Amino acid sequence: LGHPQGSELGNWALGHWTEEGYDLFENFPDLASALWAAEERKLVPHKFPNHHIPIPEHYLAEDTTVAVETRAIMAWMDKNPFVLGANLQGGEKLVSYPFDTARPLSETAPRPPDYEDDHLELQETPDHAIFRWLAISYASAHLTMTETFRGGCHTQDVTDTMGIVQGAKWHPRAGSMNDFSYLHTNCLELSLYLGCDKFPHESELQQEWENNKESLLTFMEQVHRGIKGLVRDQQGEPIANATIVVGGINHNVKTGRVQGRVVAPAPPPAHLPPRSPLSPAAAGGDYWRILNPGEYRVWARAEGYNPSVKTCSVFYDIGATQCDFVLARSNWKRIREIMAMNGNRPVRRLPPGRPLT
Repeated sequence: LGHPQGSELGNWALGHWTEEGYDLFENFPDLASALWAAEERKLVPHKFPNHHIPIPEHYLAEDTTVAVETRAIMAWMDKNPFVLGANLQGGEKLVSYPFDTARPLSETAPRPPDYEDDHLELQETPDHAIFRWLAISYASAHLTMTETFRGGCHTQDVTDTMGIVQGAKWHPRAGSMNDFSYLHTNCLELSLYLGCDKFPHESELQQEWENNKESLLTFMEQVHRGIKGLVRDQQGEPIANATIVVGGINHNVKTGRVQGRVVAPAPPPAHLPPRSPLSPAAAGGDYWRILNPGEYRVWARAEGYNPSVKTCSVFYDIGATQCDFVLARSNWKRIREIMAMNGNRPVRRLPPGRPLT
């Protein structure tokens, strides 16, 4: 879907951009800078979200220089609830993970002696440890990626002998596909650089496949690490767009409705009749959250419902832990209606026995 047009004519100087001159990997909206600007103004998370950040209006304008392929990829990602992603590239041999964008130094932060106006700092994602786990899962299973004693492909090794590097440390750039996936969707996406030869000869393809085969399989297995579950109301109906919050990680994911697939339903409450496994109610309210092994406090929240919290454990063995939630309706909607009628002022408490006027 994002394969540049005319790449069969490519070489080290050509083929990285589309025929129209777009670098597809860097053609996405820069949501990281928007998030950091909101953090500087202390708007996160109450007035500006730390996840599913909306696409800026100026980026959606018809005269914006956005590739057709980029728009198609964004629509594809909005339609499908991807959990783990990778884009495969060549010319290097390493795994790169977000953030790819380097954060400008805060206006209130102390300036180092060698400070310049364009000074940038490395900003880790809230899921930094998880991204490193995912990156290492690929690099360590690759036949040669961690053999960094020979140096990097074209320069010195930038991965500190691990075969992995944060994008902003190696090649800082705004508007990357990896940053967009992380900040706009539930998906954790990394860049896999498969080998030093950007355009391997046909005779080398078999060896390149052997180098990367086990890595690809190991990486895909990681989608089954973490927690997963269903968020439902007390009648057993799924709740779309509920927010899943993991304690200690300032980045949330959402439940959603998935078209065209059936999710095995949780047993309904005892007072309700059994539900058919093919009922529409079984096709939504589901979530997946990749996490490293450990014990986590997890909250499920949704508009119009009281939040629910439980402890969920993630183990080293492959297989996501089932962590379901049942939310009870709250009376916040009615309270807000009364507040609006009262001009959003606190409602005056009446003395006992005094009639309501």
